[in-house]
Amino acid sequence: MPQTLDAVAVRSWCALALEALGRDREAIDAINVYPVADGDTGTNLYLTMESAAQAVEAVFAAYPQPPVYAGVPDTADVVRAMAHGALLGARGNSGTILAQLLRGMAEVVAKGDAELAPALRRAASAAYLAVAHPVEGTVLSVATAAAEAAENASGNPAAVAQAAYAGARDALDATPAQLAVLGRAGVVDAGGRGLVTVLGALVEALSGEAPVVRHEARVPVPVQDCAAEVAGVGPAFEVIYLLDADDAAVDRLRDRLDRLGDSLVVVGGDGLWNVHVHVDDAGAAVEAGVEAGRPHRIRITHFEQPATVAPPREQVQRAVVAVVPGEGLAGLCAEAGATTVLARPGEAPASGELVEAIRRAHAREVVLLPNDAELRHTAAAAVEQARAEGIRVALIPTRSAVQGIAALAVHAPERRFDEDVVAMTSAAGATRHAELAVAERQSWTTAGICQAGDVLGLIDGDVAVIGHDLAHTARTVLDRMLAAGGELVTLVLATDTPPGLAATLESHVRESHLAVDTVVYEGGHQAVPLLIGVE
Repeated sequence: MPQTLDAVAVRSWCALALEALGRDREAIDAINVYPVADGDTGTNLYLTMESAAQAVEAVFAAYPQPPVYAGVPDTADVVRAMAHGALLGARGNSGTILAQLLRGMAEVVAKGDAELAPALRRAASAAYLAVAHPVEGTVLSVATAAAEAAENASGNPAAVAQAAYAGARDALDATPAQLAVLGRAGVVDAGGRGLVTVLGALVEALSGEAPVVRHEARVPVPVQDCAAEVAGVGPAFEVIYLLDADDAAVDRLRDRLDRLGDSLVVVGGDGLWNVHVHVDDAGAAVEAGVEAGRPHRIRITHFEQPATVAPPREQVQRAVVAVVPGEGLAGLCAEAGATTVLARPGEAPASGELVEAIRRAHAREVVLLPNDAELRHTAAAAVEQARAEGIRVALIPTRSAVQGIAALAVHAPERRFDEDVVAMTSAAGATRHAELAVAERQSWTTAGICQAGDVLGLIDGDVAVIGHDLAHTARTVLDRMLAAGGELVTLVLATDTPPGLAATLESHVRESHLAVDTVVYEGGHQAVPLLIGVE
């Protein structure tokens, strides 16, 4: 049994919390009523914790392994990585608050004080300070109760963690009486429910035994049944971004965003912040970030407003939903009958956006094409939520837009659903994918060391070619891909790709690889200058 919250215990805690949130995610999503009934609190907490756990694993992976050194990383390095990872990956209101809770704990533990009680107290205080207008009956109340219970406990760390968990459970049960919207819906606070799950994982990490779970006595009301009370009365957009800025600029930003909307949470420090707000004018929220510093990883989600939805139309049998990297492919896929979700550079769609697109397709059966390996968890979460709403959804794990194009090309809605999914999956799997990107800094790659400004040719996700010229690097990538055979090359060019590149590559394929056809699409404003597919 660990005697302190050391590096190994933190690692175990992150892994167990991620596993537990994965189990509880759907149940937490189902009771997500406040502040917006968008059914993604559990998913957002899972994705935030996943980012924290990955950052912790990266610290352990970089540490010298036996026989060079048989120790473990410093606890301070591990808890800082946990907090930083959560900050970078925070999703939604709940995920942003969880990131601040973890940061508050890390601030205490990193100073050499591994006692749980002061760490939990700092976490709760930091979370309250991060929220513009704290509301009782939420995760904030649960965090405070956990800290108070820990301060009144005695014994080893496992006993203190158990007391904190019990205090959090009692506070969670009290949330419907504190927040009217929860009482009317007959549910506890979803964010608080997620925090209880995370604290339960902490108990297991320190004691080796999972705590006994007390199930809520109330019957959860599905989100869609109580959404009418919450949706349609609040702001239209959720805006989240990371921000590089100093403290003074962030103070001014808080004031401005508070005037623009609600549910404002700003977490972080040391020059890096995660900003979350609900607003009607998403552009103004981003502009405020630009004035404060450098916003990046911008995510904008449109909340569904039932009051303004058009009269229901007849449901179709089958539809395809595709995530696309640029406006050009959005038009192409829409012409092919697909409902599209635009993934702008640095703005990966959230699970709520994917669920909204699945609903918008208005079909009994839906095929989802995420077209990005990084969206696997987000897409899986969206599929689970859509299935809970009675929609039959199949997820084809396309890793690139060119695989999505190949899958869409063989889509035949007149076939049986399973047969159609198999055919589309086969077409996507038979398509090798590549992309050309420009290195932002010097770094190690699987093809060697690259310098800032180098052109990188990535084949199936790995850097295979490092060059200095876009056209030459593209030709090299094509030759490597076609060495294993192929019948069709697909090129998707960004708007700012040098003119003449498509013609140059088409000519190269025609002259160097007989009987291979080439098709070219304009991708629009996409993150990389060129996407390549070989079938």
